[in-house]
Amino acid sequence: MTSGWQAPPDPRKNDSPRPPMRWPPSPETVLTGSVVSLTQHTDDDAEPLFAALADDRVWRHLPFRPTSVAEQAEWLARMRSIGRVVWIIRLVTEHAGVAAGSVVGMSSYLNAAPHDARLEIGATAYAPAVWGTAVNAQTKLLLLEHAFEHLNVGRVQLVTDIRNVRSQRAMAAIGATFEGVLRRYQRRADGSVRDSVLFSVTAEDWPAVRTLLSGRLGQ
Repeated sequence: MTSGWQAPPDPRKNDSPRPPMRWPPSPETVLTGSVVSLTQHTDDDAEPLFAALADDRVWRHLPFRPTSVAEQAEWLARMRSIGRVVWIIRLVTEHAGVAAGSVVGMSSYLNAAPHDARLEIGATAYAPAVWGTAVNAQTKLLLLEHAFEHLNVGRVQLVTDIRNVRSQRAMAAIGATFEGVLRRYQRRADGSVRDSVLFSVTAEDWPAVRTLLSGRLGQ
């Protein structure tokens, strides 16, 4: 008796070796667009980041919330120690009523696997003032562009809480491919266990995703 399981087809039967992934990115790297600029965090970023994200809505679907500037600084230092690259997001020009140069959020390269040329973009949080604006689209464009075109990454994955429908819509809107649900995947801050929704962008997807994001930004 068979299970009826149909194995998925191999989409790259004639795959050739890829160049090695470059990791980690240089600490001096600056990713700049017309709306936002991203730099890797420094000790001076804890205070403006804490202030920018001081809204309960920001942390609803994240596993940890710093309760002070000192705790924010400790979290940033801990992320660096485990190999996570935390990017601080600043406005290049005034946007959505927020002044140019203001810190409006953070995002990260995490769970990097250089041997397999993959990483994850996550731990992303924005000040509510810039929700629904071009900030997320340009942030993702800059991070994906750097990953695929400078770090030689073959796969970028994005993971979010199954309850975070706004984040899922944003991932779909940038052209990422829905891959499924990781059941009982991670604890929330309140101790409950969440299912996580998984999206990805591969090197093969990247040209179309870049075109989509660039079009949304009028580039």
